[in-house]
Amino acid sequence: MRLERKNFFQVYMILRARSYLLLYLHTMKSHVKQHNSFTYEVIVVDDGSTDQTTKVAQKYSKQFGSDKVRVLTLVKNRGKGGAIRMGVLSSTGKNILMADADGATKFADLEKLEAGLKDLQKPWPDNMAISCGSRAHLEKESVAQRSYVRSFLMYGFHFLVWFLCVRGIRDTQCGFKLFTREAALRLFTLLHIDRWAFDVELLHIAQHFSIPVAEIAVNWTEIDGSKLVPFWSWLQMGRDLLFIRLRYLTGAWKYESHQKEN
Repeated sequence: MRLERKNFFQVYMILRARSYLLLYLHTMKSHVKQHNSFTYEVIVVDDGSTDQTTKVAQKYSKQFGSDKVRVLTLVKNRGKGGAIRMGVLSSTGKNILMADADGATKFADLEKLEAGLKDLQKPWPDNMAISCGSRAHLEKESVAQRSYVRSFLMYGFHFLVWFLCVRGIRDTQCGFKLFTREAALRLFTLLHIDRWAFDVELLHIAQHFSIPVAEIAVNWTEIDGSKLVPFWSWLQMGRDLLFIRLRYLTGAWKYESHQKEN
């Protein structure tokens, strides 16, 4: 049976997952009530957590129906990029929203991303387009609240992203991105990076294929409890940026795939 392609958002759990999941699903439910024409499926990817995320998500799956809320549980942690890749490639949506469920961005801002997609100049190549949530407009405020070391690392990372991989996008790392189905399948099929720098690889591939990208300012709140350890996380991400640049440049990674997109 062919499934109807729906508006879709995928939830990836990272911080205090169980409590955030409850909040996010309640927010989604409220949005659906206000928009009767809104059809959806939610895919919750539990990336090897130990906080009963799967149990809570399965409860919601029974409440809403397995056609509305699906749960994918990874036995072993694969990293944010690997978990989201699995969720996206399991989706059936016409439009696919990648969203962290920690509450840093609000589900209501989905409308801003949808408007951003519509405003992109057409025709889109093979119906591929992306609308990225952005916190760039909050940069001055965030710098004022951060230590000098964290600010230095942030600017250093932004420079490396610009120099090695992606130009013209000020915030590559916001975990709130809307893809057309065609763009999501093309990009996530080719994705290699499983950890925090996977967003950069996605956008690097998108720019290679001249996929139009809108960068949309969204509301964002700093959430306590991040797993990122400033120095070591930025070191790992810097290494991944070099991998992205060098491996595509040398042909070790290809901008093509034999996997069928559907």
